[in-house]
Amino acid sequence: MDKEKYRDKLSKTAEILKAIGHPARLCIICKLMCKDCNVSTMQNCLDLPQSTVSQHLAILKSRGIIEGKRKGVEVIYSIANEDVKKIINALFEPEELPADE
Repeated sequence: MDKEKYRDKLSKTAEILKAIGHPARLCIICKLMCKDCNVSTMQNCLDLPQSTVSQHLAILKSRGIIEGKRKGVEVIYSIANEDVKKIINALFEPEELPADE
């Protein structure tokens, strides 16, 4: 890998790590590893106001880590970045992830 590609990979990886480094965003990612869900489900799991969860989702979405698909009036979120899945799998055992509710 040449220097430019290597630096680009380092930069992109650092952005991913910064985005998932917040405890609430890490919790969201862990929840999405088990099941795609909407903001209300995540809000109940995180015990945070809906507006706060939405702000965290917007950050993750802007970094290309998650994606949202509209289903009627709700948006169902899922992980869009395979590298993030690898990171979570390296950090957590399956039984440590939130139970599928």
